[in-house]
Amino acid sequence: MTLRNVLFLVVAMILTVNGASADENIPDKYPTSILYDKPREVVPGVWSAIGATAPPTYENASHNNNLSFIITGKGVVVVNAGAAYKLAEALHEHIRKITKEPVKFVILENGQGHAMLGSRYWKEQGVPIIAHKDTAIEIEEHGHNSLDSMKRRIKEQADGSEVVAPDITFDERHVIELGDWQIEALNLGPAHSPGDTMVWLPKQKVVIAGDMAFHQRLLPLFDDTDTAGWIETWKKFEGLGATTVIPGHGDPTDYATVRRWTRDYLVYLRGKMRALIDEGGALEDSYKVDQSPYKHLHTFKELAARNAGRVFVEMEFD
Repeated sequence: MTLRNVLFLVVAMILTVNGASADENIPDKYPTSILYDKPREVVPGVWSAIGATAPPTYENASHNNNLSFIITGKGVVVVNAGAAYKLAEALHEHIRKITKEPVKFVILENGQGHAMLGSRYWKEQGVPIIAHKDTAIEIEEHGHNSLDSMKRRIKEQADGSEVVAPDITFDERHVIELGDWQIEALNLGPAHSPGDTMVWLPKQKVVIAGDMAFHQRLLPLFDDTDTAGWIETWKKFEGLGATTVIPGHGDPTDYATVRRWTRDYLVYLRGKMRALIDEGGALEDSYKVDQSPYKHLHTFKELAARNAGRVFVEMEFD
């Protein structure tokens, strides 16, 4: 890792500790743009527009995840199409201010609305969309529900948004080589949602982790989340050996931080549910399980009880 990369990471850590970037309590950090905040360079060549760590709202225009991009010298690779056409357009405007290189590919981290509902914009620019094969199925089956919810939430800011299928799908690994950069889209196994995809930059030791990793906000669990699989997949995730982790939500950080607030949370919650089930507890009891070690995390009020119930149902008949 070069000295310049180290300095970039130290700055990112300072911003995280001081709460100067991702913030649940600030409705919009960039009022002159539909983006929640300006893109910033995390390490040389790797940029991210850090979204709000609050739930999606009209005020943050559903930009509550990270929209990242990689400038290779031979073209740009974008990670996440954005939650709406206009978000994608705004991100592209910023990319053009930074570089004259064209956007060559867009990689989706999963099939959730915030990752893929801006895809129509990129399609209009002639940019291929890359996604895991399970993400493509998720978009086909649930994309229009996500679109309808987003339209209700952000109203006119959703104009132009449509559900668009990816152009390129992969199973475990898809590699892009541009200039001196090797960019790997990876699915390491079951975790947060179908087709979870991270982008691994082996030469730079940077992983754009998507929803594999959380730290400033409580992670959400869905009906199709595999918490046991997530814990197993985590071993492969750390096995990559990244020195910089750009999570799906929140500021860039490191393995130790995301391990504490993602993997360890899953282990903690599954332990609580195992004890409750063994004692003969019911689903309604799960909502009251103590999660106080995590109550400082953003979105805790919205997600903690719901997460507990979903883990109880997942484990009830193990």
